[in-house]
Amino acid sequence: MDFRIADTFTDALARLPAAEQKAVKVSVLDLQLDPSAPGLQMHRIDKSKDPNFWSARVNRDLRLVLHKTASSILVAYVDHHDRAYAWAERRRIEAHPRTGAVQIVEVRERVEEAQPDLARLWTEAPVTAPSPVVAPAAPLFAKLDNDALLAVGVPEDWLFPVQAATETGFFELAEHLPAEAAEALLDYAATGVLRRPEAVVQPETPADPFRHPDALRRFLTVESTDELRAALDAPWDKWSVFLHPSQRAVVERSYNGPARVAGSAGTGKTVVAVHRAFRLIRDDPTARVLLTTFSEPLAGSLRGKLAVLAGPDTSIVPRITVASFEGLAVELFQLAFGRKPRVATADQVEGALAIAARDAGLKGFSQRFLAAEWASVIDAWRVGDAGAYAEVPRLGRKNRLGSRQREALWPVFEAAGGALNAQSVLTSAGVFHALADHYAAKADKPFTHVVVDEAQDLGVPELLLLCAIAPEGQDRLFFAGDLGQRIFQQPFSWKALGADVRGRSTTLKVNYRTSQQIREAADRLLPNMVRDVDGREEERRGTISVFEGPSPEISLSADGPAEADRVADFIREAIASGVAPAEIGVFVRSRRELPRARAAVEAADQQPVELSERQIDVGDRIAIGTMHLAKGLEFKAVAVMACDDEVLPSAERIDSVVEESDLDDVYETERHLLYVACTRARDRLLVSGVLPGSEFLADFA
Repeated sequence: MDFRIADTFTDALARLPAAEQKAVKVSVLDLQLDPSAPGLQMHRIDKSKDPNFWSARVNRDLRLVLHKTASSILVAYVDHHDRAYAWAERRRIEAHPRTGAVQIVEVRERVEEAQPDLARLWTEAPVTAPSPVVAPAAPLFAKLDNDALLAVGVPEDWLFPVQAATETGFFELAEHLPAEAAEALLDYAATGVLRRPEAVVQPETPADPFRHPDALRRFLTVESTDELRAALDAPWDKWSVFLHPSQRAVVERSYNGPARVAGSAGTGKTVVAVHRAFRLIRDDPTARVLLTTFSEPLAGSLRGKLAVLAGPDTSIVPRITVASFEGLAVELFQLAFGRKPRVATADQVEGALAIAARDAGLKGFSQRFLAAEWASVIDAWRVGDAGAYAEVPRLGRKNRLGSRQREALWPVFEAAGGALNAQSVLTSAGVFHALADHYAAKADKPFTHVVVDEAQDLGVPELLLLCAIAPEGQDRLFFAGDLGQRIFQQPFSWKALGADVRGRSTTLKVNYRTSQQIREAADRLLPNMVRDVDGREEERRGTISVFEGPSPEISLSADGPAEADRVADFIREAIASGVAPAEIGVFVRSRRELPRARAAVEAADQQPVELSERQIDVGDRIAIGTMHLAKGLEFKAVAVMACDDEVLPSAERIDSVVEESDLDDVYETERHLLYVACTRARDRLLVSGVLPGSEFLADFA
């Protein structure tokens, strides 16, 4: 007999107190071991429209809702007695007549009995406008016939409410539809295009309705007690069990060259990267997989996700190396050369450049320009002589340098490089280049597959190393990233370095992390289309969020103390609504503004903990940090503070611009920073500053 759990059950389990969760888990494990155990006291739920709904006793008041057939048991829900029975009485479980996917469908008549005001909103025809000024609300989906709606999974008895729904009532209606139908209709409302499934399973097709891609995102077939225990131990980590079909397709697909998954913040790119690393290990016992990301805190987060995904299988995690870009380089350097690298400090590099410029009598170039040119061009591309400097592409460096300027600059860079060599130190880029040379020449690579998260912030040296340590063949390199979140690196050609992902790039469009209101507001900060140096385009329109929430708040105060009071009120309101302190983040543009974040948290009678490049564990306190450190994190409530004029965009960065054309890059990355900070919020977002405020705040209007 097949034993399954539904995502509706894991959601309900996560809402229960810890003691009740423990009792439920014991009962579900007992049920799997012996479905006929008398202690479960099973009873058919007579008032349900579905005759296969049964209840099972957890304790005096808690009840499991089961869906029993001759060949399977599905654990569908759990709650206290009356609420559990009410849930079952309003639902049925069936295979959709057109798609073939199993669905948990709300019974329309029961929903309308319970919510008559909503029922009228969904089904009444628009009234005639009382005056020429006020137009009637038009149905959103009037152009979609029954065949089109059935093709995307709308249940038959919900066809008329969908076709009659206006924008006012649709978001409430969507909560009662199966997820795949709601998402397709939300997408249609946003873009005017109904994206149908590639293949429609006909009812007569003898396929397992639980194996349909839309069913796999909601139902898990459990093969063993260990697998069930792992699923029960982390019910809030739904991503570990229930993948969206678009995510699953990318996870399972094989690619004959480097591949990439893109998507705006919250669409599950990291989820895909973790599942893909897991799948590569699962399918090949000899595989050696690297899962790497931008920073050590993010690497730690990936390790935690892998542990959840692997569950009791202790053989999986040790075969996947998880490391930050920098941590990977240090480990490989020691392995290759028998010692840790001696890396030059920023002060050493700047000192070498300053001395070289002084000795050469260089005029007309600032120290800031020399440092940026060294980091982005000379060191990144390992320019070795004047001829190479004359020809190197300076993508992302908008200052136009003629041949005479490069001739004047080259002796400075050559002398600075020589000074660093005399000190027996390597730059950070030099470490990656040395490793790339070492492994490019070796047939035996340290990994069979490389999976990269936060790939938009790869630099030239990092990408060269990743290409060098992965062997030729299928699935060697896989990248997950979003060009809209690029905040650290200048753009450059991946194709030129051997990572051509054209034709093997997928964009995810369903946002699970951020509410519709927050996502729409944050998206206004970026253009609808983002293009990279190789000509790949990321279309940002058409992304949908699967849940709603309060609209973001924009607040400008007269002074810093008034802003701190406003943010403190926001924190208190969030905590009063049930948000834990650890689920709240407060972010600012730079370390100079951190005292303002700390003051706001303390004004709310809470304890702040400052995030760092090495630490993201906040315990039960409120996280504060810079926008750069927000990358990869998520919180139920976020306050983005100190969005003042001359703070965002950074006046210091603007003042450092040598040519007016460089301003474009400054403004672009500053917008990306604000976008990253805002999209860390799941349910609540406050963006605040002191009058007159950042010019970017006008984009939220």
